[in-house]
Amino acid sequence: MAAIRDVVPRLKSADLKRTRRFYAITLGLKTTVLWPRRKPIFCILDRVGVRIAFVQGGPPSSSAELSIDVEDAAGWHRKLKKKVAIEWGPEVYSYGRREFAFRDPDGHMIILSEPTKDPPTCQV
Repeated sequence: MAAIRDVVPRLKSADLKRTRRFYAITLGLKTTVLWPRRKPIFCILDRVGVRIAFVQGGPPSSSAELSIDVEDAAGWHRKLKKKVAIEWGPEVYSYGRREFAFRDPDGHMIILSEPTKDPPTCQV
């Protein structure tokens, strides 16, 4: 069987320009694909090979959750808590990950997560 080479989540966006700005400010993603150029309805945002695609098409019918593996989740939290409302965390979970979450402008839950050997800080 042929290999699966990559997975690029594709999420709906009510306002593509707002979405691109939000992800640039919060996670440092850059627009690598914008189509069509004149009145874009699709984009791919990238940071060091981690890609998320967005298609403009009204509000999402249901929100998605993205779990993004990062280095220094606590550092990301310190930086982002000034820019976005934190939904929960950071906490260390029994499965050995430090995580926290926030939502993008379309309500998609973004979870930043890193492996840790620190003891759990919550009972989940």
